[in-house]
Amino acid sequence: MTGGLDPSAPSGPLDGHEEDEDNNRDERQLDALGYTQALAELESILAELESGDVDIDVLAGRVRRAADLLELCRGRLEGAQIEVSRILAGLDDDLGVGLDPGARPGDEIDEA
Repeated sequence: MTGGLDPSAPSGPLDGHEEDEDNNRDERQLDALGYTQALAELESILAELESGDVDIDVLAGRVRRAADLLELCRGRLEGAQIEVSRILAGLDDDLGVGLDPGARPGDEIDEA
């Protein structure tokens, strides 16, 4: 093929393989964040976006990062909710009484 591009030649920074490696690295870094760290970074990005001080060249990347952090936080909250429900259900079984998740220490338990 003369004058054309070789489709088998590496395409540089837009190479799909390199992009996959970057995405995998970003996911590992994201998974390593604790909920509090992720939430703080998300709040920082939102403040940056709301202020309008985001360089247009990085805008899409910041929005993507915010979406990823939001997904992580929601997942962690759902996981915690499931675990707390499981623990409370285990306590119900062990004690033979129903526990109200909204109950406060010192509240009386109605066993009727």
